[in-house]
Amino acid sequence: MRATPIELTPDPLATFRISPGFKVNGLLFLSGHAAISETGELIGIGDFDLQAEATFQSLQRTLHAGGSDLSRVVKVTIYLTDMGYFDRIVALREQWFSAPYPADTIVEVKALALPELMIEIEAIATAD
Repeated sequence: MRATPIELTPDPLATFRISPGFKVNGLLFLSGHAAISETGELIGIGDFDLQAEATFQSLQRTLHAGGSDLSRVVKVTIYLTDMGYFDRIVALREQWFSAPYPADTIVEVKALALPELMIEIEAIATAD
């Protein structure tokens, strides 16, 4: 079994010493993605909707780099700093994913890696 790192250029996670993800036997295992631009800047500080949009875009970018896309995601774990955003997450799942929807775990956490972050998503997807 061989694990191949997914490479992004530029890689916004490099400064944190985190790989965007790995491809292993036709599956992609993605690190948690958040509202961090390609150049490493935070997006949408204090605005959940902007952060969520940027997070899904980041996830999509990494999936494409690994030979996949959002339609091939089989499992997501979504971390929220406030479960009050649950209804928005349901709407976002409908916007960004399609049936059959991925398996999902949603967890409220006290904080994420950077104090301004409100959402983080990690995923597993199939790939070519």
